Amino acid sequence: MQEDFHYYATYCAAYLAGYSHEDSLSIAYSAQFVDHCSATLLKKVHAPLAAATTQLQSELMEARTDLIGLQNITRIWASFHFLPYDLYAPVKAWSKTYRNKYRLICKPNGDLIVRTVNLAKEKDLESVGIAMHVMADTWAHAYFAGTPSQVINNTDFEFYEVLDGDGEGKETCEKRISFRHNPAAKDDLERHLYTNSINNGSENSIMNLGHGRAGHLPDYSFAHYKYQPAWGNYEVIDKDNPSDYLHAFCQMIFAMKYFRGKVDIFEKERYDFEAAAEWMDHIHAILRKRQLDASEEWKALGEELSGQEIPRFDIHAYQKTYGEAPEELKDQTPFGRFIIAAMRQKSMVTNAVFESGNMLAGISIDYWKNGFRGIRDYKKLTKVLENSMK
Repeated sequence: MQEDFHYYATYCAAYLAGYSHEDSLSIAYSAQFVDHCSATLLKKVHAPLAAATTQLQSELMEARTDLIGLQNITRIWASFHFLPYDLYAPVKAWSKTYRNKYRLICKPNGDLIVRTVNLAKEKDLESVGIAMHVMADTWAHAYFAGTPSQVINNTDFEFYEVLDGDGEGKETCEKRISFRHNPAAKDDLERHLYTNSINNGSENSIMNLGHGRAGHLPDYSFAHYKYQPAWGNYEVIDKDNPSDYLHAFCQMIFAMKYFRGKVDIFEKERYDFEAAAEWMDHIHAILRKRQLDASEEWKALGEELSGQEIPRFDIHAYQKTYGEAPEELKDQTPFGRFIIAAMRQKSMVTNAVFESGNMLAGISIDYWKNGFRGIRDYKKLTKVLENSMK
């Protein structure tokens, strides 16, 4: 997903869930900031690198693809952008390496999204924002995995865009999608020409991370496409983003009502369509409009909902406050709270992957049973946990 959904649509969902304008902005900011909190940025403000929630293209191009490098990549992308659906999915007659990668495939409504939501319950707004980013991406990024893998993430020549009829004489049809590899070129919607990553036969090439081989199609709410992945025995995947994005939006409303105490239990496959009913025609129109960026439409809807102006996302908004705060107060700044929330989410997912017998995200040790044995920066997280239990 892009800023249009992670920032502006998340604001709309938060407001419909009952949050104030100010709190909705805080949630939306953290949801969008997940796509910006890189090691490069964290180094600049002298923050723990374990809080990285994304990797810049420049970082990825220099990333190691040995075991240690792949584990770091997987911790980031599986934790925040491609949450695994079933870490224990049955896989027959394949190698352990393939099985481990297959089990990292992302889809909505897995057990880990329940754990993600419950992890953010009764926490700060930054935790809510991160959980909403993860939830939304389970819908947009379904059928891809947050680890480099050609066999899992590659697409094929039989890739079609479905143009749905509008009920006014236009019939549904399919157009073959063409891909190119020029990152400077905008996607051409009229010609069904999209930019994707370069085909690389190496199983662990960074070009085979996530949905790179499908370009930005998973990030466009209007996109409805079909393809045949190798992991699915080349059966057709029919990915209907307008429907999926609507479910994501209404699931976010339900989850945020749970955070506010208006719902007693968070249940997967629950969507608050009722809360959005008054605005449903407007939302449908935004989701189905063929455009590269729907920010203006979502922004207008959010401002109509609250009657307040939604400022543009500013990546630098909280960095100065964090940098100038005394060391003992950094964790209490918005940026500091985001860091702790990000480390908490990454630690939970990494531990779940490790406990399933899958080493692709690295070794995870239960701190309370075994003491600290892990990435140095996580000492900060364990200290926060210890203080919260006093």
